[in-house]
Amino acid sequence: MEYKDIPTKADIERIASLREPGCVSIYLPTGTTPPEADRARIELKNHLARAVKSLEAMSIDRATIGRIQAEGELILDDRDFWRYQSRSLAVFLDGTVAETFRLPNRLTSACEIADRFYIKPLLRAVTFPQSALILALAQNSVRLIRIDPEAPPALVEVEGMPENVPAAVGLPSVSGRTASGRVQGSEGQKVRMLEYVQAIERALHPLLATSTEPLILAAAEPLVGIFRGATDYPRLLDDVIAGNPEEKTEDELAAAARGVLDRLYAGKVEALKEDFSTRIAGGTALVDLSDIARAATYGAVETLVFDIDRRVPGSLDDETGKIAYGDDDTAGNYGVVDEIIRRSLASKAKVYALRAEDVPGGGAVAAAVRFPV
Repeated sequence: MEYKDIPTKADIERIASLREPGCVSIYLPTGTTPPEADRARIELKNHLARAVKSLEAMSIDRATIGRIQAEGELILDDRDFWRYQSRSLAVFLDGTVAETFRLPNRLTSACEIADRFYIKPLLRAVTFPQSALILALAQNSVRLIRIDPEAPPALVEVEGMPENVPAAVGLPSVSGRTASGRVQGSEGQKVRMLEYVQAIERALHPLLATSTEPLILAAAEPLVGIFRGATDYPRLLDDVIAGNPEEKTEDELAAAARGVLDRLYAGKVEALKEDFSTRIAGGTALVDLSDIARAATYGAVETLVFDIDRRVPGSLDDETGKIAYGDDDTAGNYGVVDEIIRRSLASKAKVYALRAEDVPGGGAVAAAVRFPV
């Protein structure tokens, strides 16, 4: 089983807002098997040992170091926590805060210590996540399938899920086919399908109530329309994998679902680019890094997009946002882009991690602003 604690925007804003000496940020790849979890646990233990030495070298007070060490040991000793892992783990400790997030994408191992948390890798997991749920819905069968960017598709067991229309309405099956008959005609059949779909929705509700993943429907009409009318899940996508899903394997459904996600995110990126193009022409979007740093400092950034792989060594003045460029990022200094991100999140900006070719203006960042600065 794979557990994901994908952070919400509020989680990221809260973590980004904290600024105290001795903030420890740890990222490491994990896995869903016991050997992978054991390796990740050992790696976290090693990161924590190095973090304690670094904190001591930075002259952080012993009480704070002791609390950070104790928080880390609680995570290490939590057997249930290590039984359920995803693809990566993010850990944030400062002696008061102890936050962990199990993430679906593979992140590079890192341990960073500064006067604030390192959040840039975290945003990769939440901008356009490549994980989703597929509901393969037919009259004679129903499957819930989870897809992830670095794992094969997996069937999800759902307690109370009906097997087919007859099972949902209390009728026997006939030769493996629905026992709907023709007595009640097409309207009677639709009523039975509605009862079937409602039973499915009830079974799914506990899982979907805590899920942050898109739900992709694989079905044919009239089940598509019936299911849409029966659910209020806000992340049900408009795009559908059409046709009878019984004719497709899990791998085929996963391939089709990735196409749905690609189209969804490509559309969002194009909409962002078009919006920025209009706003740049109108003077309400910026592409110059110095201008953006100043806007972020004064809380003017409304939407920020940045190149997830681009690093700009340097720092920002706390009062003016003026950039002091450096030759390389130093310990405790995450660079210009990360600090712009942190300040933008502090003013409730929308932040998107994109590929280099999708950033308007071709720079490291672009920003739509609420007011000129």
